[in-house]
Amino acid sequence: MNINATLILQSIAMMIFVWFCMKFIWPPILKAMDERRARIADGLAASDRAEQELEAAREAAGEQIRQARGQAGEIIEQANQRQSQILDQAREEAQSEKSRQVAAAESEISQAANQAREELRAEIARLAVLGAERILEKEIDAETHRQMLDKLIAEI
Repeated sequence: MNINATLILQSIAMMIFVWFCMKFIWPPILKAMDERRARIADGLAASDRAEQELEAAREAAGEQIRQARGQAGEIIEQANQRQSQILDQAREEAQSEKSRQVAAAESEISQAANQAREELRAEIARLAVLGAERILEKEIDAETHRQMLDKLIAEI
């Protein structure tokens, strides 16, 4: 066989092979590569979106933490104010109870003092009557009178 004929036949076979590959093999490979490129691009886009969402979520979480800290500070401040109010109220109640008890004690002391005065007056009146009876029973003489008064003073 002739080299030219072999070369021409090989060239024809090569062209048929290239045509066959371009017609039946190349399109599925290109399609698979395009699909893979699209999936990679979608994955990268999803990764970018996820990264942006993560950053947004971090910012939102940071904002929520700041708000929670602010609310916690407000709650603590309210608790401190309520504590002060409760302490003031308890102090006022204790002061009013103290005043009431002191007034009651003073009233009892006053009543006891009045009762003691009345008892003392009654006793003095009884002793005065007793002394007058003794004076009237005996004759009145200065020395006897003085002795009776001394005795009466000793009894009182």
